[in-house]
Amino acid sequence: MATETSIVREAPEIEAYKLGLLESAQKLADQPITLPTQQIAGMSQLQQDAIAAAAPATGGIGGYQQYLQGADTALTDARTTLDPSLQGLSQFMNPYQQAIQAEINRSFDIQASQAGQQAAGAGAFGGSRAAVQQAEIGRNRAAALAQAQAQNFLQAQQAQQAQAEALGQLGLREAAVGQQAQQQALMDIQTQFDFGKQQQAQQQAELEAQRQSDLAQLYEPYQRYGFLSDIYKGAPTSQQTIASSTAPSVSPAQTYLGLGIAGLSAAAGAKTAGLF
Repeated sequence: MATETSIVREAPEIEAYKLGLLESAQKLADQPITLPTQQIAGMSQLQQDAIAAAAPATGGIGGYQQYLQGADTALTDARTTLDPSLQGLSQFMNPYQQAIQAEINRSFDIQASQAGQQAAGAGAFGGSRAAVQQAEIGRNRAAALAQAQAQNFLQAQQAQQAQAEALGQLGLREAAVGQQAQQQALMDIQTQFDFGKQQQAQQQAELEAQRQSDLAQLYEPYQRYGFLSDIYKGAPTSQQTIASSTAPSVSPAQTYLGLGIAGLSAAAGAKTAGLF
């Protein structure tokens, strides 16, 4: 029974290229790769400034407190101003009230003096009449003094009320100003932070682009080897086949006998065909 062995090989020049590729690829694979570090862009200066501006110490968050304190002071003064006691009202009294009262008394003193002189000129008959006049003068004096005092109190109350209302309005306006200032400050801080955030995003994009570029440079040799490998895979076939066969050895007798049988068979066939 014959045994055949076939060896299929590439053409020598193709084998040489492929072996060279394998060797180079092995050397490349044996070299460790240091991948670029993933970096995160830090906050931009605008963001840092915005955060600093928002700190209570710089008047950002909580900056309205000073306005609220001023409003509270104004409202406290308003409450103090409305003190119903005479001590709270005295500061609004007419500073010329005593002069007014003195003038009233002087006027009625003149009237009383004139009435006394008239009574003295009238003699005994004028005594009762003078008494009536003096009483009338005294009543009128008291009424004039009371009216002046009442008017002074009324004017003081009106001035007190007006000042209290003014202080209250001032406190409310100051509180509103504080609220508006706080909102405006926070809007400015937010705007500044948003601009800084855009700068940070740009810096992050630049870092990521640099990292991708570095990765591409690191893996560029691998892509070249893959490119060559694909070319070698698709190259036209240039294989060679080397075949060898082996058969068992035959003795001379077997050879002779085989040839004799073959010869007899051939002679018989020739005779049948009419060749002999």
